[in-house]
Amino acid sequence: MNTVEPQPLEAPREDFVAISRTVLITGATGAIGGALARDYSSPGTRLILHGRRREVLDTLAAECRERGAEVELSRIDLTDDEQLHPWLEALATRYLPDIVIANAGKNTQVGSHGDLEPWQEVSDLLAINLRTPMAMASVLAPRMARRGSGQLVLISSLAAWHGLPVTPGYSASKAGIKAYGEGLRGHLAPFGVGVSVVMPGYVRSAMCHAMPGPKPWLWPPERAARRIRTGVAGNRARIGFPLLLNIGCWWLAVLPATVSQRLLRLMGYGSHCP
Repeated sequence: MNTVEPQPLEAPREDFVAISRTVLITGATGAIGGALARDYSSPGTRLILHGRRREVLDTLAAECRERGAEVELSRIDLTDDEQLHPWLEALATRYLPDIVIANAGKNTQVGSHGDLEPWQEVSDLLAINLRTPMAMASVLAPRMARRGSGQLVLISSLAAWHGLPVTPGYSASKAGIKAYGEGLRGHLAPFGVGVSVVMPGYVRSAMCHAMPGPKPWLWPPERAARRIRTGVAGNRARIGFPLLLNIGCWWLAVLPATVSQRLLRLMGYGSHCP
């Protein structure tokens, strides 16, 4: 009778590192998103990076892989439910992320002569700044709750404390995601899922420099990424920075509206004049 010789078990590759966490970052081709991707890159980490700019995304992926991370890329339209939901469902089936950072966003501003932001720009802004993070949470949060672990990170802004006259639509979107994240945190906490709302001040980026008005305490994106990662690790409810600007913006929300508006004009955040 023929016998089959038992085959020796294959020894694990010396360079093999088991994946210990999966991190999803949207808006990875932006300044903060890219800095976060680099900061989270390490052996044992799987990064799922989304961005619309192919060359920037490919370059970022190469940097993260050099740091030891496993990287998967996506360039879908996050505002299109027919693309977003199947993508998230597929991710959740293969490897439900441990940390989800909904970082993709945009800005717009008012014009002169009392002109508001162009409505189409406002509509597009609300879709990516507010609706998309809520849609992502609707798919991923229940699965995290059933698993009993996970962290949702929603990117708001210090402008969420009090709307800026030069960017009312942007301020509204960031106030909305702040409120949503705070409510979601209370709902998901009993199920072991954390929610952190990030409220940055001015971080050096193309979008930041396109915004009108002064930019006090401008931070480099690498510093912002380190602060965000530390706050997420501690499951901080709000991750606001820099400290002095955070306190100042909080006071704008506390003071009478007439006083806050006067202060904003004095600081250079009044509406554009012809």
